[in-house]
Amino acid sequence: MGSKAVWLPVALLLAAVALSSVLTPPAAAAATESGEADHAVQQHSERISGSAGDVLEDNPVGKLKVFIYDLPRKYNKKMVTKDPRCLNHMFAAEIFMHRFLLSSAVRTLKPKEADWFYIPVYTTCDLTPAGLPLPFKSPRVMRSSIQYISNKWPFWNRTDGADHFFVVPHDFGACFHYQEEKAIERGILPLLRRATLVQTFGQENHVCLKEGSIIIPPFAPPQKMQAHLIPRDTPRSIFVYFRGLFYDTGNDPEGGYYARGARASLWENFKNNPLFDISTDHPATYYEDMQRAVFCLCPLGWAPWSPRLVEAVVFGCIPVIIADDIVLPFADAIPWEEIGVFVEEKDVPKLDTILTSMPIEDILRKQRLLANPSMKQAMLFPQPAQPRDAFHQILNGLARKLPHPEGVYLPPSEKHLNWTAGPVGDLKPW
Repeated sequence: MGSKAVWLPVALLLAAVALSSVLTPPAAAAATESGEADHAVQQHSERISGSAGDVLEDNPVGKLKVFIYDLPRKYNKKMVTKDPRCLNHMFAAEIFMHRFLLSSAVRTLKPKEADWFYIPVYTTCDLTPAGLPLPFKSPRVMRSSIQYISNKWPFWNRTDGADHFFVVPHDFGACFHYQEEKAIERGILPLLRRATLVQTFGQENHVCLKEGSIIIPPFAPPQKMQAHLIPRDTPRSIFVYFRGLFYDTGNDPEGGYYARGARASLWENFKNNPLFDISTDHPATYYEDMQRAVFCLCPLGWAPWSPRLVEAVVFGCIPVIIADDIVLPFADAIPWEEIGVFVEEKDVPKLDTILTSMPIEDILRKQRLLANPSMKQAMLFPQPAQPRDAFHQILNGLARKLPHPEGVYLPPSEKHLNWTAGPVGDLKPW
């Protein structure tokens, strides 16, 4: 569709969205006491209907007990001391989940009364100079931590880890590689076959997503986003917004492999389209710009997920999800089909037609749902923790998996795990 042909309907759409923002009472932005702000926001948001809304607002306290293994510092805290960059990158959920659980009401110091056992190992905190997790180190760290707890405590050995969970926020979860081809070749670490994985990676029918995993949002710094909030009555004058890579010439010099070509298609089709504010530049006003946009593109990169999804929801920008077969965070609680727009990778060239054809009523409803405070809270790992945040959604997911099914506890002579399975490099000591 030519850009001139869509200018009039888009102009009307932006005017309608802007009018909706302007009509929001100033109290929604200014009230800070006696619940006035929450009341004002609720007037201009929409509660999630049905069981999803109930699940999102669940309180997990009293529904499960978690025992935290006391590991040597080299598996967690020492890594952060060595490289504090781990506290701010998109994999940091593993660090903050550990800190949250240490003071959580679900923690128990009595392992015999625990429903779940948590191994606080930071597999993404051994970084390259560029800030990327070392893929050959992660599986060795994980194996070493499992060997340690299985030698010191009896609880792993009685179930082969079936009542244990790990946070593995790597690009492709417990496959521990940022490139899909190599992640598939490695596969999930065999020792984790019976454990529950809490991970950012989610894609249907993929070897790096095991059944029963809990999909979580990547870490995005809550305090930093809070500092960039703009008045809620600011008009949304940008139609489509995206900042990021379109090509990764360093790792994909021939092109077409990175993002399965979807980002390259975005650039080639819409780089000159005035409706699309897309660029590789990352301006200081990035967060403010998202709050001025109607649609925020969330295409896959090397993996299907990215922090843009979190940022879009928090800033009320309708996420346009371009990642075939993606499994999204807390899908039993967040109605992604109602708040987002899903575009197949092959349909990227038609993206302008898809978005300009959406009825204004549908767009405004998505925005009202996105304005629900519970929706935003579920995507964040705030410090300190707050009710209904991502920490509590993880606990809700673990609680809903209880009671453990029959067969969790193994006879003393029965073992399901092969401690020597996996690539030779992963078997090296750490």
